[in-house]
Amino acid sequence: MERQHGDTAKGIGLLTRIERALGTGTAAYLPGDGWIRLTLPLEDGGPAPVTVDVIADTRRAPEGIVYLLPGGGLNFAADFFTPGGRGEHNLAHELRGRGLLVVGVTPREDAAAAADITAEWGLAAHRRDLAGVVRALDCVLGLPYEYAGHSAGAALALDAASHDASPRLRRVLVLDTTGPYTGDLALRAAATRDAYATQLAQGVRATDPGLAALVARAVTDPAGSSAAPWPADPVLRFTHAGLAHFALIRTAALPGAANWIHSRGHSAGSHAFGATPAEDRFDLTHTPLSTWHAATAALGSGLVPTALMRDLAAIWAGDGDTYGIDWHRIRTEVLWVNAALGRGDHPRGAELIRAAGNERVTFTVVPGYGHGDVVWGAKAAADVWSRF
Repeated sequence: MERQHGDTAKGIGLLTRIERALGTGTAAYLPGDGWIRLTLPLEDGGPAPVTVDVIADTRRAPEGIVYLLPGGGLNFAADFFTPGGRGEHNLAHELRGRGLLVVGVTPREDAAAAADITAEWGLAAHRRDLAGVVRALDCVLGLPYEYAGHSAGAALALDAASHDASPRLRRVLVLDTTGPYTGDLALRAAATRDAYATQLAQGVRATDPGLAALVARAVTDPAGSSAAPWPADPVLRFTHAGLAHFALIRTAALPGAANWIHSRGHSAGSHAFGATPAEDRFDLTHTPLSTWHAATAALGSGLVPTALMRDLAAIWAGDGDTYGIDWHRIRTEVLWVNAALGRGDHPRGAELIRAAGNERVTFTVVPGYGHGDVVWGAKAAADVWSRF
């Protein structure tokens, strides 16, 4: 017991140094089995704070730092600390177990009201917020570090790497995101960019994708009737459980400006229509609905800034005038892992990095996985995380 208390004290000592380096904010500490977590919303006078989560191993000093950057509308807890129960494994603990200090950087919109979000909350603003955290910790720790992101967070990781010339930046881990498309898909991306630009001009600064509410209803009232027409007979309505599973599995078939970017969906699975909505049969292959519920229940606002989506769509379209990643300036190692049913086999971003002379670029596609499965799948550690 004395050893355990001594290890915890060491972890608290490290996190206290980090807390002081990051500045003012109300910190919360959570001890675990061999680890300790610091959560610190950074008070900088803005309408909503960037929130930093740090997971430190209490048994050994870190050999480096990994900055975990969540996808659009997500936060650190939802994306990387789920599942989070006793004995469950998540990506944050996977990387901590590899000797890294885990630093999750949750963007401002997670703590914001819709009225707080402006047309300036695009990808560059997210990159500047991340850079402030990295500078503060680099000054006190001086450790090698890497960026790791999922979805929109992966695009942020690549963008940050293109602006970061530090010799301590060792690599970028990319989970299921898209660089520029080619051909007809690039034209479709340009139309998506224009749609978001129009929303901004009309004063729509943020949207809630609605996934949290969708999943919550599927868990609390699975047999209840939803408001969504049932494709087999549009006079009828999906059940809540049927709609949630259809939306997760067949995301690309749903209306919405950016659902088409998925090869199939958020989650691998099967959905078959029955004689009535109540007789639909569905199943998720890698990520159970309970995990989706745990992740979405951990969200703050769930809002996604329209300016961020416009910039991401510009990247997909290869429109450097609106927003582009300087692929040729990414000089560090890049490990890019996409999901076959998520963002799919679109390696153009990796090819552009490699074409600029960086040969330390690997692009792979995991078969049978959806967009969210790469972080929440029950076998993701073996099937996905083992690749980096």
